[in-house]
Amino acid sequence: MINPYKKNAKLVLSNGITFPGFSFGASGTTVGEIVFNTGMTGYQEVITDPSYYGQILTFTYPEIGNTGINIEDSESFETVKGIIVRNYSSNNSNWRSSKNFNQWLLEKNVIGLHGIDTRALVKILRSSGSMNGVLTSEAKSVENCLEIISQSPKMEGLNLSKIVSTKQKYLWQKPTETDFDRRTIYSKNSKKLKIVAIDFGIKKSILNRLVSHGCEILVLPSRSSLNDVLENKPDGVFFSNGPGDPSSVSEGINLAKSLMEHGEIPMFGICLGHQIFGIALGASTYKLPFGHRGLNHPCGKNNLIEITSQNHGFAIDPNSLPKDLVKITHYNLNDSTVAGLEVINKPIFSVQYHPEAGPGPHDSDYLFKKFVSQMLEKC
Repeated sequence: MINPYKKNAKLVLSNGITFPGFSFGASGTTVGEIVFNTGMTGYQEVITDPSYYGQILTFTYPEIGNTGINIEDSESFETVKGIIVRNYSSNNSNWRSSKNFNQWLLEKNVIGLHGIDTRALVKILRSSGSMNGVLTSEAKSVENCLEIISQSPKMEGLNLSKIVSTKQKYLWQKPTETDFDRRTIYSKNSKKLKIVAIDFGIKKSILNRLVSHGCEILVLPSRSSLNDVLENKPDGVFFSNGPGDPSSVSEGINLAKSLMEHGEIPMFGICLGHQIFGIALGASTYKLPFGHRGLNHPCGKNNLIEITSQNHGFAIDPNSLPKDLVKITHYNLNDSTVAGLEVINKPIFSVQYHPEAGPGPHDSDYLFKKFVSQMLEKC
């Protein structure tokens, strides 16, 4: 007997493999790159991370939705194109919850698929690599879905940061809302440091952590020029995370080159910002088979290890980095990809992971302190 409360839906991968399941959230059809996240917590932050723009996200953790949705934890107004879970909970129980998970997905127009073997799906992505797919709750044939996929662009060559970036500059002065915020050096600083943050898809928690470390942030669009930055007389410049292929973000790469050539302004980049720094210094990037997306990636060097939060599908080619200009400070200890770099004799550094931990561990919060210390030395 067919359950009237379950609406049939399916996922069709570009290689023709199909996963039939059931629909939740919004109805309809969407196409995007199928990726997976191994985190066990923080699904609201993950779904609203702009770095996932254009992607359909699979959660390896089997139960999603049981803590509902609150008003504080969304990282942006952006969302993934769709989500895939083993089980989703229509009942939420958490003291911070103010909304049902399914209702929130409806409001955000995010299509959901549940009731499939997510372990089997992740094994395919790990062996064959991330690929485009169609997620649909409509009566579309597999052939029709494959036709949609064939007409959709792959992630390589896509500049998605210009879509999610702010269109107008704005000032951010709100600190982190958690108690561990009080451990920062803000109380020791008599001067508020002024940062210009270039928004390629920035997360709210990054801005909050910078404020908590004694900074005032002016957020500028990704298309900003050198003059746009310098006219604000910043103490430091931050390059944010974001979606898409870093090699296609020509405006960001040119800005990074110009700032590096201009002088001694401290610069800090994470994720897409890290990759942009690498390209600006003469390196090349490449697409990872299935990316790094989770909350427990070990990174480090010389017996110093951090457990990090990550979300990216591209990496810097270490052999293309100019050794006379750059030193590698961190490696991803799972696959030895470049996870951190510094420009020699300049206050410029970047990491491939998320030190703001939204969600994730706080091992890397010291990087904000490092950035602040470099700016104070220049003041």
